[in-house]
Amino acid sequence: MRLSPPFQWRLLVVVVMALTVRMVNGGEYFKAYNVSYDHRALKIDGQRRILISAGIHYPRATPQMWPHLIAKSKEGGADVIQTYVFWSGHEPARGQYNFEGRYDLVKFVQLVGASGLYLHLRIGPYVCAEWNFGGFPVWLRDIPGIVFRTDNEPFKAEMRRFVKKIVDVMREASLFSWQGGPIIMLQIENEYGDVESSYGQKGKDYVKWAAKMAVGLEAGVPWVMCKQTDAPEYIIDACNGYYCDGFKPNSNNKPVLWTENWDGWYTTWGGRLPHRPVEDLAFAVARFYQRGGSFQNYYMFFGGTNFGRTSGGPNYVTSYDYDAPIDEYGLISQPKWGHLKDLHAAIKLCEPALVAAESAQYIKLGSMQEAHVYRNNGSICSAFLANIDEHKASTVQFHGQSYTLPPWSVSILPDCINTIFNTAKVGAQTSIKGVDIKAMASAKSATNELYMIQKEKPLVSESWMTLKEPIGVWGADNFTVQGILEHLNVTKDRSDYLWYITRVYVSEGDIAYWKENVVSPTLTIDSMRDIVRIFINGQLIGSSKGDWVKVVQQVHFKQGYNDLMLLSQTVGLQNYGAFIEKDGAGFKGQITLTGFKNGDVNLTHSPWTYQVGLKGEFLKLYATDDNGSSGWTNLAKDEVPSIFSWYKTYFDSPFGKDPVILDMSSMGKGQAWVNGHHIGRYWTLVAPKNGCQETCDYRGSYNSDKCTTNCGKPTQTWYHVPRSWLQPSDNLLVLFEETGGDPFEISVKTVSVGTVCGHMSEDSYPPVHMWSSSYINGRLPASQMKPVMELQCEDGFTIASIEFASYGTPQGSCQAFSTGNCHAPTSSSILSKACKGRNSCNVEVSNSIFGDPCPRTVKTLAVKARCEPSSASTLWYTGLSEV
Repeated sequence: MRLSPPFQWRLLVVVVMALTVRMVNGGEYFKAYNVSYDHRALKIDGQRRILISAGIHYPRATPQMWPHLIAKSKEGGADVIQTYVFWSGHEPARGQYNFEGRYDLVKFVQLVGASGLYLHLRIGPYVCAEWNFGGFPVWLRDIPGIVFRTDNEPFKAEMRRFVKKIVDVMREASLFSWQGGPIIMLQIENEYGDVESSYGQKGKDYVKWAAKMAVGLEAGVPWVMCKQTDAPEYIIDACNGYYCDGFKPNSNNKPVLWTENWDGWYTTWGGRLPHRPVEDLAFAVARFYQRGGSFQNYYMFFGGTNFGRTSGGPNYVTSYDYDAPIDEYGLISQPKWGHLKDLHAAIKLCEPALVAAESAQYIKLGSMQEAHVYRNNGSICSAFLANIDEHKASTVQFHGQSYTLPPWSVSILPDCINTIFNTAKVGAQTSIKGVDIKAMASAKSATNELYMIQKEKPLVSESWMTLKEPIGVWGADNFTVQGILEHLNVTKDRSDYLWYITRVYVSEGDIAYWKENVVSPTLTIDSMRDIVRIFINGQLIGSSKGDWVKVVQQVHFKQGYNDLMLLSQTVGLQNYGAFIEKDGAGFKGQITLTGFKNGDVNLTHSPWTYQVGLKGEFLKLYATDDNGSSGWTNLAKDEVPSIFSWYKTYFDSPFGKDPVILDMSSMGKGQAWVNGHHIGRYWTLVAPKNGCQETCDYRGSYNSDKCTTNCGKPTQTWYHVPRSWLQPSDNLLVLFEETGGDPFEISVKTVSVGTVCGHMSEDSYPPVHMWSSSYINGRLPASQMKPVMELQCEDGFTIASIEFASYGTPQGSCQAFSTGNCHAPTSSSILSKACKGRNSCNVEVSNSIFGDPCPRTVKTLAVKARCEPSSASTLWYTGLSEV
């Protein structure tokens, strides 16, 4: 690695100052270590490392969830946790910092270190991340003369101040590697190369400034810029995308890093749900390490939830599940988690050879087949065999042996002899979440059915109270000016809602003109985002949604004065692109009325009265200390649905520790709070009826429109309520409903895995961890080990019964297994003995265990097992039912 002289000097200073050991969390010691790099990899304490990183964004979970998420990431094979830093959450008002609760960054980093994992901290401070305003605080746009992300002095001053603040906080908490902490790498800016050309020379100058500024903070660890081909020599440029195996940094002195491997995609209101097949994801990862990569991060390993109004967009949903290996609620998503765990274990077996070799030996095996071989000067040798053909399997010769490679797959040979993993052969468990069952049923793997466990009476409450939200002006802080003001300039994003109110006079002649000519006036708004609701004299007459779309609405006036009220709404601020500080919200252009007897009426420069937000927001109707003085009344079932209404009730927490959700499918659009915590926006906007695939073919390049589900259904109906926000009883649920819905049908449920299914043949690969335990001095055992089916319930659950078991030629899938012509009669008793009463079990898939019910036939073991809460949890489980 070649470093600039200033960086060399600063690195020497911080290393000399480093403590040799320190204590974290009152008892665990960490040795201080240096982090550097060369052309091949990051070097930790001088040793090259092949690193696997799991993306977790701390504000998208609660602090109570963090230890579990970190532990499951580590168990899944991660060496590193990666997170952005969210400026808008840490500095909600200029100079007023927040490092509490979900924004307790120090605690999160300490937990990562205590787990024995490293941390990649992406300070940005622009993060994109489908986060409101790309992570920028909205107050930033009000600084005079500011232009974001360019050579602009006001912006650079604010950016440097915040980045320095984060570096100082981390240093003061002794969280950098040279202090014995977990932070091994930092990031400045984020995907700036996508927008740099929009800023011309000022953009190029800004890149140089940002890099120099970051290094000048003397953090003592390497800095990264992703998607930045002109990153300076002393900054590592990295790749983001679905595939990065062909990426090369802009210098031969830098390692190949993949900072964002998109293992899913985000979701918009009214959109389909995207899924990325694990076979393709594993293929992309294996190809990356095969072709010289050394650090890869899953974006996301845990996606989480956009609580409150943090979701960006516009129009991104509350859930940030991202089809990640750990789902929104913190449950393992199979087969992604399990298949990737096996992949990571296989890659780790190759690490000695990968770090020893300066580069790979490339061998052409066929027209679309190739091998990359890594070896040291001694006996260590590892190989990756790839078939990049999207359609056909291929049998290739390598080192004198034959290997059959499925299409679009990579086989991993840690000893250059034995194949222990192929990306297209999934042997892990699969979770079914009540959607896309048909597509999942064809998977040749174990299957977990994810059930909704709920009370026999799942409704939140049969007793609700209601309060009407005023239409129009409600507070003393309204004001009137000439003309149309930009939405964010007025609200400062304190609320989604802004009222625009003006008065229109209609003469007797206009009334007669409309009747005689059958003409009605039309309201036209040149451009609008995200939502406008149009009221005449307090009555809703129309709505429109879109991203800077034209609005044309027929209106009906009475003779005399009429109040025209426009409710402008944001649904998450723009989080991507150049000049986002200028994007704004609300209305652009002219607002006119046409169809009057004496010509069009231009309302653009008329007097308009403005009212920010909702009265219920101002009164904090969602707060737990409401004394009942706000005017709540009991709600009768014949009063719903009703627009612009507040609802509240109290509910008891579901028993147990499983994740809790609210099923809001009976509602329209609005926002929800539980015990004062803002759950987020809800909206039962329906996805298009077409565009989904019954089956998903993993072969070939992935894009976000491939393998989508949920067509013709609401994009989101389940809303996560973290357990730590609940108390045993009397939990306050408050809703603001805009369009009309039935709160009596809202239900509270918990999520858990109820059934575990396995499907594995006798010629499958053994689990990779079994190879790992036998891997000695770079060699695997000469004899082929037997395949083993592994079944596991969620934590706190045990296998209560074996509902189906057949070794032979079983038919069907987890939903409907049946025995075939060949069946070992001892199958059920063997599985029951091995598995009942245990959280997990292993059963060898071979004739030596089950006997041979049909010689000269490849046998398969199919199992369906029932998971129930362990004995410690049986009290709360009694009386619950599955949906």
